Amino acid sequence: MIVSIDKDLCTGCQECVKVCPAFAIEGEAGKPQEINEDRCVVCGQCVQVCKSYASIIDHGEELIENKKSKRKLPDVISEPLFAANHVCDVDRVKEALKDPSKITMVQCAPAVRVALGEDFGMELGSLAPGKMAAALKALKFDKVYDTNFAADLTIMEEGNELIKRVTTGGTLPMFTSCCPAWVKFLEDNYPELTDHLSTCKSPQQMAGAVFKTYGAEINNIEAKDIYSVSIMPCTCKKFECDRPEMKSSGYRDVDVVLTTRELAYLIKDANIDFDTLEDSEFESPLGIYTGAGTIFGVTGGVMEAALRTSYEVITGEKIPSIDLPAVRGSEGFRTAQIKVGDLTLKIGIVTGLKNIVPILEDLKSGKLNLDFIEVMTCPVGCVSGGGQPKLLLEEYRELAYNNRTEATYIHDKNLPLRKSHENPEITKIYEEFLKEPLGNVSHHLLHTKYCIGKEVTN
Repeated sequence: MIVSIDKDLCTGCQECVKVCPAFAIEGEAGKPQEINEDRCVVCGQCVQVCKSYASIIDHGEELIENKKSKRKLPDVISEPLFAANHVCDVDRVKEALKDPSKITMVQCAPAVRVALGEDFGMELGSLAPGKMAAALKALKFDKVYDTNFAADLTIMEEGNELIKRVTTGGTLPMFTSCCPAWVKFLEDNYPELTDHLSTCKSPQQMAGAVFKTYGAEINNIEAKDIYSVSIMPCTCKKFECDRPEMKSSGYRDVDVVLTTRELAYLIKDANIDFDTLEDSEFESPLGIYTGAGTIFGVTGGVMEAALRTSYEVITGEKIPSIDLPAVRGSEGFRTAQIKVGDLTLKIGIVTGLKNIVPILEDLKSGKLNLDFIEVMTCPVGCVSGGGQPKLLLEEYRELAYNNRTEATYIHDKNLPLRKSHENPEITKIYEEFLKEPLGNVSHHLLHTKYCIGKEVTN
């Protein structure tokens, strides 16, 4: 299992039960809990809140060392071992980096850059994209790219898909599909509603497919030699990359996912002094991004990014205000109506997967009158993902989430380009390779049909 609860360490406090959005954790209070694999959406929120840990006094040093070895944690890591944990894939990446036959390409999700520094003593929510890129180069990745580029690419595809559905009578409302835990929940519990999902792959998977096709082409290398690594705030991204259909490049599009915490492990294991690194840039053309790409990491961000582009595509005019506060917020369900030329888009934003069931029930009964709905599983979006740095003291949680969110919007505001369709490298990839949004090449590489356990051909 990607996420599990160690029965030797679990005290049955049931903090994990309170946060599990899929009601997948079972057991009596005061006794070890276990995860029901059939219900689990692999979001990792149980890992974030777990307080039961291995103590030398209670468990002994030998047991702790054995568990560190079993979890494949680097020797340099000295943090407490908690009962709820996720699989560690650092060794797989270390092996790839040492293999001269592999060309390693790495991408980093938007939310990683506002949290990674916390594992090196920086203030909660510190924005550190330059240090992050520098660390990845110091680790000797061959190509250091950025998921934010693929987030811009996602907006080009998803925005045009939304316009097509609204104007031609397609299935509405259209749900976002970039959160794999949400997608898994819908497939597991409401399979009859999966046609409402956008057919777009997540930015992670779009990036992986592009790396092993367009990336191979522009670097004059063979796709079979590429080892694609993604750094994510989300434990469910490990599940997503292993879905059987995610191989439209002809190979496994993303070979392995590391969480933000695992990247910190890798940096510490390599004895890299993160604090003293000088800022570096991501590589062009697959590392250039706009503010719209970076706000994917917060609730409402995908919606706002899509609206920035959709408005200008539909109207042919500049959007009056790039900032769209109507879609920003926190946990819960909120709606708004956005005027786009002659269209009035009725939108919804769901933050926290526990809030989705009444909406899906309304959809089934014909009571839901919306065009586009963003769904994120974690409390305030990806910045609070299960793979982010663990907050040992509960009183810091709200501060961390607020600071990470604020840093994301500051990053957006300070970038020279803030709309996905204005990214010159996005224009270039369409001119040279993809040709057009929703076209044949895009359909094959960047879109899918969500159905767990079945091979999908596009």
